[in-house]
Amino acid sequence: MNQHRQQRCGLIAVVGAPNAGKSTLVNALVGQKVAIVSPKAQTTRTRLMGVAIRDETQLLLVDTPGIFEPRRRLDRAMVAAAWGGAEGAEVVALVVDAKGGLGPKVTEIAEGLKDRREPIYLILNKVDIADKPKLLLHAERLNAILPFKETFFVSAQTGDGLPELKDALADAMPEAPWHFPEDQVSDASERALAAEVTREQLYLQLHAELPYASVVETEKFADRGDGSTEIHQQILVERPTQRAIVLGKGGARIREIGARARAELAVLLARPVHLYLHVKVKPGWDEDRGVYRDIGLDWVE
Repeated sequence: MNQHRQQRCGLIAVVGAPNAGKSTLVNALVGQKVAIVSPKAQTTRTRLMGVAIRDETQLLLVDTPGIFEPRRRLDRAMVAAAWGGAEGAEVVALVVDAKGGLGPKVTEIAEGLKDRREPIYLILNKVDIADKPKLLLHAERLNAILPFKETFFVSAQTGDGLPELKDALADAMPEAPWHFPEDQVSDASERALAAEVTREQLYLQLHAELPYASVVETEKFADRGDGSTEIHQQILVERPTQRAIVLGKGGARIREIGARARAELAVLLARPVHLYLHVKVKPGWDEDRGVYRDIGLDWVE
C-alpha cells in the first residue's frame, strides 16, 4: 500500500427489499464473492462488509438483510440488522429491483429513509432484464417520495453502470486512513464464511423444499499440520421431515451439498478443506439466544 497518497475511506450501507440484488451488487463492486447469493429472497441474514478499492479510496460496503415486514423473532432480528447496518454510514444506497417494479415494500423503505441525514443514492438494479420504458418512471416516482442525492441505473449481473457508481461512491468518501489491508475483501471470519457457503448450497440445492427452517453452525474450524483445514458443521432444522429432505435418499443430497461447499471453500480459503456435515433436528432453534449469537444476529424481543 502506498502510504504517501491521500487515502479516503468510508462506509456505504446497502439497503433494500428482499431480492433486490444487494449481495450481487456488493460482490460486483468488490470484484469477487464476499456475500452469498441465491434466487431465494432474504438470503442475507446478518450485516456483512465487503471491502472495495477505487484508486486511493477504500469503500466499506455493508450488505444488509432485506427489509420486510417481520413476523417472528428471526425476522425482527434480520430487519434490525438491516437498519442497524445503516448507522454511521457516509452514504446510504437504496437498491431497487428495476424488473420487479415499485411495490409497497420499496415505497415503505423510501419513506423510512426520509429523515436520514446521510446522502442517499438510488440504485435501480437489473436494468439488463427490466422494462426499459419504465425505468425513468420508477426513478421519478421514487424521487418524488425522497429526493435522492443521485440516481444510478445498473446491472450488478452484467456490470453495466458499475464503474460510474463506484466512482461516485469513492468521490463521496471522506479523507481517512484505510481500515483494512489492501488485499482484504471482507470483514467476515473464515469460520463465518464457511457457514455461509454451506447455507448457500442449502438454498441453491433445496430451493422451496426447505424454507427458513434451517441454520448452519460451524462447530469446529481447525488447521491441520499438512496445511489443510478441518471444518465440522451442524445444520439445524425444525422437524424430522426437513432432516430427511436435507439428507436425501441414502444421504445423496447431503453428500452433494458437502461436495460443492467443500470445493468452493477450498478456492476461497486457498487450501484443501475437509468438511464434515451433520443434520440435527432442533425444534424452535429460532428461539435460542445461542444460535443468534453464533450467526451474528442480535437478540430482539
